Formats: sequence, C-alpha cells, structure tokens
Amino acid sequence: MNVTRRTAAEKLAGYLHHDLSLEALVDWAESAMMEGEFEEEDLNVLRDVVARLGLADVRAFGLTWEDCEQMLKGLGYAVRVEIEAA
Repeated sequence: MNVTRRTAAEKLAGYLHHDLSLEALVDWAESAMMEGEFEEEDLNVLRDVVARLGLADVRAFGLTWEDCEQMLKGLGYAVRVEIEAA
C-alpha cells in the first residue's frame, strides 16, 4: 500500500463526510503503519498523521474537528465548511 499526502487526506475527508467510519479510518491507519510504503519526501508528516489516526479510537486520544483540520493542513490541504438547509 502506497501512502501519500493525497491518500491520507482522502481518508480524513471520507471520515469527515461520514463516508468512512471511525473504525474503518483506524483500521486503514493501522494497516498503513504496518504495511504501508510512505513517500520518502513526506515521510515525517505522513508517519505523524497516520500514527495519530491509528490511535483515534482510544478514548484518551479521540479525534476532534481541530485535530482533523491540523492534520489536513500539515498534509497541504485547506478545510472549508459549507452549511446547507436540510
């Protein structure tokens, strides 16, 4: 599994859009840490983000909106929120 800034950002976006459960996000991150090949030029940021996501289901760590926003920023993405009437 090749882990890039884009794949990590897509996983986070999937979670924020409720297309990916927290359990699935954590499973992906744990697999990526064990079996993933991180892009060398982005190794530090990718390792930090993926390791953090792998702990998101632990009560002491959790995963807040601010955490997601900071991780996406570190990956080179900006977050924009749109509110629509239901």
